[in-house]
Amino acid sequence: MNNSSLDVFANVDSPADTANPEAEALTKRPTWEQAEGNPLPLGVKWIEEEQAFNFAVHAEHAESVTLLLYSSADLVNPLLTFRFDFLHNKSGRIWHCRIPITKIGEARYYAYSVSGQTIPQLHSFDPQKVLLDPYAKCIFFPPGFDRTVAMREGPNAGRAPLGVLTGHRPTFEWAGDRPPHHESDAIIYELHVKGFTKNPNSGVDPSRVGTYAGLVEKIPYLKELGITVVELMPIFQRDPQEADYWGYMPLNFFAPHAQYASTRRADEQHLEFRNMVKAFHEAGMGVVLDVVYNHTCEGDHRGPIYSFKGLDSAGYYMLSSDPANPYANYSGTGNTLNFGQAHVRKMVIDSLRYWKRGMHIDGFRFDLASVFSRNADGSLNWGDAPIFSQIAADPELGRVHLIAEPWDTAAYQLGRGFPGITWLQWNGRFRDDIRRFVKGDPGMVPEVMRRVYGSDDLFPDSRADAYHAFQSVNYVTSHDGFTLYDLVSYDRKRNWQNGNDNQDGADENYSWNCGQDGDEGVPSAVRALRRKQVKNFCCLLLLSNGTPMFRAGDEFLNTQFGNNNPYNQDNEIGWLDWNQLRLNQDIFRFFKNMIAFRKNHPSLGRSRFWREDVSWYGVGPTVDLSHDSHSLAFCLHGASQGDDDIYVMINAYWEELEFHVQEGTAQEWKRIVDTALPSPDDFSDRGVPLEQTKCTVAPRSIVVLRRPKKSDARGGL
Repeated sequence: MNNSSLDVFANVDSPADTANPEAEALTKRPTWEQAEGNPLPLGVKWIEEEQAFNFAVHAEHAESVTLLLYSSADLVNPLLTFRFDFLHNKSGRIWHCRIPITKIGEARYYAYSVSGQTIPQLHSFDPQKVLLDPYAKCIFFPPGFDRTVAMREGPNAGRAPLGVLTGHRPTFEWAGDRPPHHESDAIIYELHVKGFTKNPNSGVDPSRVGTYAGLVEKIPYLKELGITVVELMPIFQRDPQEADYWGYMPLNFFAPHAQYASTRRADEQHLEFRNMVKAFHEAGMGVVLDVVYNHTCEGDHRGPIYSFKGLDSAGYYMLSSDPANPYANYSGTGNTLNFGQAHVRKMVIDSLRYWKRGMHIDGFRFDLASVFSRNADGSLNWGDAPIFSQIAADPELGRVHLIAEPWDTAAYQLGRGFPGITWLQWNGRFRDDIRRFVKGDPGMVPEVMRRVYGSDDLFPDSRADAYHAFQSVNYVTSHDGFTLYDLVSYDRKRNWQNGNDNQDGADENYSWNCGQDGDEGVPSAVRALRRKQVKNFCCLLLLSNGTPMFRAGDEFLNTQFGNNNPYNQDNEIGWLDWNQLRLNQDIFRFFKNMIAFRKNHPSLGRSRFWREDVSWYGVGPTVDLSHDSHSLAFCLHGASQGDDDIYVMINAYWEELEFHVQEGTAQEWKRIVDTALPSPDDFSDRGVPLEQTKCTVAPRSIVVLRRPKKSDARGGL
């Protein structure tokens, strides 16, 4: 019988131990956990009372697993190895061990080597490969790191990413941190951590451009604009040698991207990230992470072996029935994680808890969330996909903002088709319908009424369904597609610089260039119309029931020069051009004032739909719902919310229209917004008294009136 259970280090290869054998015999007999390790939690856990690390990794189909520990001085040859004995160091599908700090010595990094029965088409179980722990909280890339080595057979020691042993260091001081809570005042602002400040004209200290610390320097700007929730594009650690500027190809689900830290010292990114979150909270802003759990950067059978593939390809990924393409691909990026597997769901739950508990994140936006609905065979579970129940039942995760992109490459589950009943959802219908209406497409008035009202056709508040209006995340633009300025400046995408022969990115953008494509030699009339259209989009977004979101830079006409998919453009195309803020102060002012208007009128953004509080009109007493109609008006009564009344007249027609205000007298109303007027007259803080109930609205323009509530004589917003 193997008696390694009596000797914690029977399987350890390390320099000869010079301790006194008689003294060792007198030591206290180790507990089972000390001798064998514990299968939970997965990853590496520091046991303070024992001054030891517990290692645990899930590798169901592995035949042998070896832990590799490296020093900073030698990243090729392990300082210490531990060969797991399945009779003592395996529980179910998890391999585990415990090693005291005294045995680890100068070891700083760790990884695994795994062998098993190879499935040729999957290119898995290569014992020569140094493998990253899926639960690594911090990842180190050695100077010799090489992506190409991971894509072919053979050893990659010294050129593979390694986990960092960090759990025994002091924890972050969260005292005084109070995550904010936003309801009717929620304004989501989507930004890219690097692209937001990387441009030299960002005004950020050069040592902090493109970093978590750089974002902190921009908090005063975001506060001035009125942002209450920042949504960060993916910050999970990714392969720094892959052309993945956006970050949607994660290597790991627990470690923050080290290349976004202003210092390159190992584990410093955690401190910088936490300081950033705490600073946002102190400024009253929540932080939402755009998280990618549907696939990894390991790609298909031709991609690199970093972690999941080498540990257990068949256990972590969905497989297809096509030998030539063995990995199922519902993400469009080569592989799809298998949420039919309990350990994959557990990994996601553990990751979410870590970012909530350890990083104080306020919410998550799930990329291609329909993948969560897929069974092990790839079919859609339209009823009760297990992971949604697990998240809902979690006492911590059930209280954070959960936002879905409710589709994947082969499924579209927007609204009540999505299994996350209480989740917020990116409303792609709002985006498309508002775009089509503003550009002048016919037959859109009925659809726009639905979107402005809160999309109750998608999120019905019937007795059976009881959805809330705020579950619709309304947006006109996001990272995926044209910027708002490009939406009114280009009829067709210009993605040539991406290197895909202009074949990537959406072809149908519902954009209109206002008369001439691009920016060269554009007449002043076209430029003026573009600015007006941008203000129209801003108005409709912020006057609609639901949760509004827009992308960083739209408030000052940032452009990507017609590129609607700059996922690999880590340059001036993908970075914000802050010179545009100086040149377009009028647009910035309009956005800022419209955001303030919405926040000052909670009647606009409600938990429930407007129902009897809204009256719909046209240029006259009835809405023109005909195919050729391009106009609409409505009056939102605020009495039930203790708010003012708001009257909105929308003319998407290319000629001026005469609207007749259908409620009250002219003296009761003041004009707050007229998108046809130049700044500062396009938005009046105190309002311009209405002289008559007949109101001429210019072509492609929106006018907003305010009537104070009966007991309110204030003159402000």
